[in-house]
Amino acid sequence: MTRVAVAGATGWTGRAIAEAVHAAPDLELTGAVARRAAGQDLGLAWGGDPVGVTVSEDVAEALDGVDVLVDFTTHEAALRHALAAVAAGVHVVVGTSGLTAEDFAVIDQAARDAGVGAVAAGNFSLTAAMAQAAALLVAPHLPRREIVDYASAGKADAPSGTARELAERLGEVAPAQPPDVAVADVSGLREARGATVAGTQVHSVRLPGFVVSTEVVFALPDERLVIRHDAGPTPQPYVAGTLLAIRAAPGRTGLVRGLDTLLLGRDA
Repeated sequence: MTRVAVAGATGWTGRAIAEAVHAAPDLELTGAVARRAAGQDLGLAWGGDPVGVTVSEDVAEALDGVDVLVDFTTHEAALRHALAAVAAGVHVVVGTSGLTAEDFAVIDQAARDAGVGAVAAGNFSLTAAMAQAAALLVAPHLPRREIVDYASAGKADAPSGTARELAERLGEVAPAQPPDVAVADVSGLREARGATVAGTQVHSVRLPGFVVSTEVVFALPDERLVIRHDAGPTPQPYVAGTLLAIRAAPGRTGLVRGLDTLLLGRDA
């Protein structure tokens, strides 16, 4: 039985993950972190019946006897949470957006030093993982590409974790061919060309009506290939992939980045 704590257990995605862990026959929900509900039974904090898990205010309080910490909080807290867990010998699953490649390098080194596993993904949806896997196959053959990241008007981080991870992973596979007109040479507003992430231009759209959608556009003269993932209005797409990561993390040492890496066995 794998014992799991969820940081962000009353949040939009974190609650769905915690409920799924609580219902899984091979997992045991033993800890939860949510500052506003600290001290309450998690089930009561959800507005339902008690589940026998007391909500902690700080992640350190929730790590006692835990095998895996799952983090769906904020980018300001996620790195600190991951490093605290690793230092305590606890495996980590990070689904929080906003962390950088440098942040993940720090987590990887800390996990290797501690001999524990970590799994991180900008998006734990199975279909998003397959979209990323497809883009990684295409990148060496079509080096001209840009990414468009769509999300709700209230999403604070830009680009999304999905788009950032995609750009950074594509950069590892094949360098992007620079634009014909360098961003520094743009006439007008350079910001209109987006942000350069690992060599790829990324454009973030934040409007009502979107949840999370990400597309990568590959191009050759007179033709284009668009790989796009769209998520609906519930957190359910992220549950199955997160549970897969929870079960996989204890068998790893160091960081595995990208759900597609797990699904396709690329970390073996």
